[in-house]
Parts: sequence; structure tokens; C-alpha cells
Amino acid sequence: MVTTRDKIKSFIALNGIYIKDLAVLMTEKSGKNFTEDSLGGKIRRESLTFKEAEIMADVLGYNLTFTRK
Repeated sequence: MVTTRDKIKSFIALNGIYIKDLAVLMTEKSGKNFTEDSLGGKIRRESLTFKEAEIMADVLGYNLTFTRK
């Protein structure tokens, strides 16, 4: 079974970026302090907020959308 954690980590890797670099970009974009440890912990615990996921997607050049099944 593929977990949310696995999906997020795969998505980050597919975009050729390290969590450390993503954390820096997310901090610059949002003004909220993200570190490699804090972001990695949120991904491991699957406790990333939707707002944080939006920031992550934006930094990577994506939009998050809801689509009906």
C-alpha cells in the first residue's frame, strides 16, 4: 500500500529537489520557518497541513485542486 508519505517523497524526488532545498524555498515563499528536519518530520508523521501542501506545490510549480471521482 502506498502511503501519503511515499507519495509526497516520490513527488519531491521526481522534481529533482532535496527536502533541505524545498524547506528553504518554502520559507522564502511563505515567511514561515521551515527546516529540513521540520519538513521531513511533517512528511514522516503525515501531518502536513493543506496550506503547507499548497506552498509546497506552488514552490514546485504546481496547483492543488480537488477533482470529483
